Amino acid sequence: MIQMNNYTFINPEFLYLLAIPIAYIIWLSLRKRNLSSEIIFSNTQSIKHLKTLKIKLRNLPIILKLISCCLLIFALARPQSSINWEESTTEGIDIVLSMDISGSMLAEDLKPNRLEASKDVAVDFISKRINDKIGLVIFSGESFTQCPLTTDHNVLINLFKDVKSGMVEDGTAIGMGLATAVNRLKDSKAISKVIILLTDGVNNKGVVAPFTAAEIAKKFGIRVYTIGVGTEGFAPYPFQTPFGIQYQDVEVQIDEKTLQDIASVTDGKYFRATNNSKLKEIYKDIDKLEKSKIEVTEFHKRSEEFLRFAFPALLLLLSSFILEISYLKQIP
Repeated sequence: MIQMNNYTFINPEFLYLLAIPIAYIIWLSLRKRNLSSEIIFSNTQSIKHLKTLKIKLRNLPIILKLISCCLLIFALARPQSSINWEESTTEGIDIVLSMDISGSMLAEDLKPNRLEASKDVAVDFISKRINDKIGLVIFSGESFTQCPLTTDHNVLINLFKDVKSGMVEDGTAIGMGLATAVNRLKDSKAISKVIILLTDGVNNKGVVAPFTAAEIAKKFGIRVYTIGVGTEGFAPYPFQTPFGIQYQDVEVQIDEKTLQDIASVTDGKYFRATNNSKLKEIYKDIDKLEKSKIEVTEFHKRSEEFLRFAFPALLLLLSSFILEISYLKQIP
């Protein structure tokens, strides 16, 4: 890599090709000297009119070609411009989404069901947090990391879309879902570390109690926002029967007390989503709450600049060609 003023050449080996046009210029100069001849005139007044503009410009096409050749070599060397040490303000938070994928998430009090509605809103939330590292943990009877913390949100969203109920043993291990998310954030150096825990049930599986996981989160400075998903009372749940899918109203049981305690001990907040619009509002509220400005005083930005050399080179080549077949055309 070679740096020249404001340009850095990524492929500097191509700059050695500049020796070709230089060598050609030297060769032309020597050739012109060897081919020079003299005619003696007693008075030059009679031939002054022969020195026309066309004669003066007869070497212009080759000059344009040489300049074009040099510019193309610079373009091949892949120049980049750089802007150094600029001050800016950005927002960045490490977030882990911990989502319940148990069988009860297939209830259709949210449309098309709780799980799909939660995924859609979460994907929309992710797409707006462009400066954040975000990860995904899923749980039911067990928990595992679907995607570690990443700034590649396209990969995260694709993995999110693959999430479905039945990927792990059924049940609701809220404590395990929270503990796995904490494990993903505990070594983070971010100013703000957040877990968004979404569930529709009561903890009935796992070796880690929800409140214990919450205390661990507090120890590592992690704030937990909890979301209880489901209507009040009963919700339609699909059952597979020999006659196809049949619906039955099932009682909605959400351990709101536990979710409130988790949020309280970690300085977070508890939300209840009883429908799609309410769920969207909750994510908007979290989006507003979690805005942490980070001052960035130094950064190094590079941009490709080869077109600044390639376009003029092509224009000069074209101009040379047009001059040679028109105004400066030579007849043998």
